[in-house]
Amino acid sequence: MTSTDADVRDIAQAVAEESRTFLTTITEVGAGGAPEAALPLLLLAVSDLLAAGARLGATTDVVPAERFEPDVGPDPDLEPLRGALANALEGVDEYSEVVDPLLAADVEAVTLSGNLVAIAGALAQGLRHYETGGVLEALWWWQFSYLSDWGERASSVLRTLQSILAHLRLDVADDVAAEAEYDALQP
Repeated sequence: MTSTDADVRDIAQAVAEESRTFLTTITEVGAGGAPEAALPLLLLAVSDLLAAGARLGATTDVVPAERFEPDVGPDPDLEPLRGALANALEGVDEYSEVVDPLLAADVEAVTLSGNLVAIAGALAQGLRHYETGGVLEALWWWQFSYLSDWGERASSVLRTLQSILAHLRLDVADDVAAEAEYDALQP
C-alpha cells in the first residue's frame, strides 16, 4: 500500500467515524432523552462533522475505478427521524437561509430537522459503501455530496444553532445585564 492509499484510507476511516457519531447524536436528540442538551449536542456534532468535511473539500478529487455507483440496497426511511427532530426542535426548527451567497441574495425558509436529515442521508449512503468494503466509493460519495449539498447545509445549520444558543444565553433584560456588568467590574 502506498502512502497515498494509506492517506485515503485514513480520511475515509475518519469520515466514517464522524458520520457514525453524527448519526448517533441526531438520533439521540430526536429521541428527546435530554432536551436541555439538544442544541449544544447538535452544535458539537455539526462542528465536528464540518471539520471532517473540510478534509474532504481539501483533498484532491477522489475518483473510484468504476464509473457507476454499486447498489448497496434500499435507502433507509429517514422520515421518522425528521419528524422526531422537528418535534425536539419545536419553536426553533424553521429559519431563513441564503440560497447561494455568490449568485444572489435569494432567501428561502428551511428547517433544521430537514437539513439534519438530508445530511444524515448523504452520510448514511457513504457509510453503506464503506461498510461493504467500498472505501473509495464511500470517499467519493462523501466528497461529492459534501461539495454539492451537505457541506452547505451543515454550515447553515451550524450558524443557526450558534445563533439560537447566543440568543438563549445573551438575550437578557437590560437591568439583569447592567447588574451582571456592575458585578463583573467590582474587585
